[in-house]
Amino acid sequence: MDYTYILVALALILGGLVGYFARQIIANQQIRNARKEAQKLLEDATTKYNELLVAAREEASRVSRVAEAESRERRLELQRAEKRFSQKEETLERKLDSTERRERNLESKEKDIERTRTEIEGIKQKQLAQLEFLAGIPQDQAKNLLLQAIRQEVEEEASRQVRNWQAGIKEEADKEAQRILATAIQRCTTDVVSQTTVSTISLPSDEMKGRLIGREGRNIRALEQATGVDLIIDDTPETVTISSFDPVRREVARLALNKLILDGRIHPARIEEIVEKTKTEVEAIMRSEGERAAYEAGVPGLHPELIKLLGRLKFRVSYGQNILLHSLEISHLARMLASEIGADASIARKAGLLHDIGKAVDYEVEGPHALIGANLVRQWDKSEVVAQAIAEHHGEAETTSVMGFIVAAADAISGSRPGARRESAEHYLKRVKDLEDIAASLPGVEKAFAIQAGREVRIMVKPDQVDDLGSVRLARDISKKIEETLSYPGQIKVVVVRETTAIDYAK
Repeated sequence: MDYTYILVALALILGGLVGYFARQIIANQQIRNARKEAQKLLEDATTKYNELLVAAREEASRVSRVAEAESRERRLELQRAEKRFSQKEETLERKLDSTERRERNLESKEKDIERTRTEIEGIKQKQLAQLEFLAGIPQDQAKNLLLQAIRQEVEEEASRQVRNWQAGIKEEADKEAQRILATAIQRCTTDVVSQTTVSTISLPSDEMKGRLIGREGRNIRALEQATGVDLIIDDTPETVTISSFDPVRREVARLALNKLILDGRIHPARIEEIVEKTKTEVEAIMRSEGERAAYEAGVPGLHPELIKLLGRLKFRVSYGQNILLHSLEISHLARMLASEIGADASIARKAGLLHDIGKAVDYEVEGPHALIGANLVRQWDKSEVVAQAIAEHHGEAETTSVMGFIVAAADAISGSRPGARRESAEHYLKRVKDLEDIAASLPGVEKAFAIQAGREVRIMVKPDQVDDLGSVRLARDISKKIEETLSYPGQIKVVVVRETTAIDYAK
C-alpha cells in the first residue's frame, strides 16, 4: 500500500484545517478591531454631542439674557416715552387753558377797545365840528391844506436826502473810478503820436507839373483813373495836392507819384505799372502793420481779413490822431481797466484793439463806424462779446455789457488827454453854443454859461420859479438832454446855482 497518497491527503486536510482556523482567527481579530473602532467612534460622537449640547445651552442662555436685557431696556424706554407723553399732554392742557384764558381776555379787551374807539370817534367828530366852526373852512379843505403842507415838507426832506445820497454815492464812485483810471493810466506807457494827413507832394521844379499833366492831360487822367484820387495842380509853386476820402488810395497815389518823379518816365503805361506795384507794396505794408499791431497788443489768432483792415488804419487819421496807434493804446488801457475790476483782460484787449476797425471801411459802407466794426467782427471773428463791446463803445447801441463800458472808458481816456486830439475852432464854438442853448431852453433858467472849454456848464436859475428840489430835477433834466443831443468826448459837468437875495433898509 502506498502511504504517499495517504500522507498527501492528510497534509491537505491538515493544511485546510490550519487555513480554516487561521482565517477564523484573522476574522475574529478584524471583528474585534472593528468593534473597537466603532466603540471609539461612538465615544467620540457622544463627546462631540455633549460638547455641542453644552455650547447650544450656553448660547441659548446668552441669547436669553440678551433678549431679556433688550426687553428690559424697551420696557424702560416705553415707560420713559409714556412719562414724556404724559408731561407733554399736561403741558398742552396747561397751554390750552392759558390760551383759552387769553382768548377770553382778548375778547374782553376787543370789546373795551371797540367801546373806546366809538367814544374817540364821537369826540373826534365833535372836535372836527368845533374846528370847522372856529376855522370857518370845511373839513375837506382843511385836510387838503394839511396834505399839501405835509407833501411839501416830505418833498423838501426827500430832496435833502437825495442830495446827501447823491453826494455820498458820487464821492465814493468818483474815488473808486479815479483809483481805477489812475492805476490804468499809470500802467500804460503807450505813446500816441498825432499825425496829419499827407495831401501834398513836393516837386523838384515847376516843369514837372507839365510832365505830370501830359499831352492834353492824358497823364493826369491815367493817374487819377489808376489811383482813384483827384490831383490838384494849381499855381502853388513846386507842389501837387492829392485829394481823396480814402486814405489808402491817397497813400498809393503819394507813393506812386514819388516813384514816377524819381523815375522820370511819365506816360500812361508806366503810370499803370507803377500804381499796380505800389498797390501791392501798400497791401504788404497793411498786412505787416496789422500783424505788428496784433502782436504788440497781445491778440493772436486774428482772421487775415481783420489783420488787413487793422493795417488800413495806419493811413487813417481822426482829430489828428493816428487810428492804428490809438487802437493800440485803447487795447492796453482796456486790458488794464479789466484787470483792475476783475473782468476778462484778454477779451478787453481784443475789443480795444478792434474798437475802431469800422473806420477802415466807413468810406465804403454806410452807417456809424462802431456798428460797422461790430458787424465785421461778427463776420470774421465770431465773437459776440467783442462785437457787442465795439457796438456799444460810442453809444450807437445801448451800453449794457461790462466790456462796452471798459472800451468806452478807455476811448474817453485816450481822446480826452491834453493834446491827443485837435478840433476845429468852428466845431468847438458850435458845441459850446449848443451847450448853452440846451441849458437855456428849459423853464426857470435865467442864464447859462459854458466854461472849462465846454467841460462844464453853469446855470443861474430864477429863485422865485425854481426851488431847491427843482434845482436837483433841473440839473438832471439838462444832463439827460445834453446826453441825448450832443456828441462830445469825456463828460460835461452841470452846475445849477440858485441864489435868493433879500434887501432892506433901516431908517
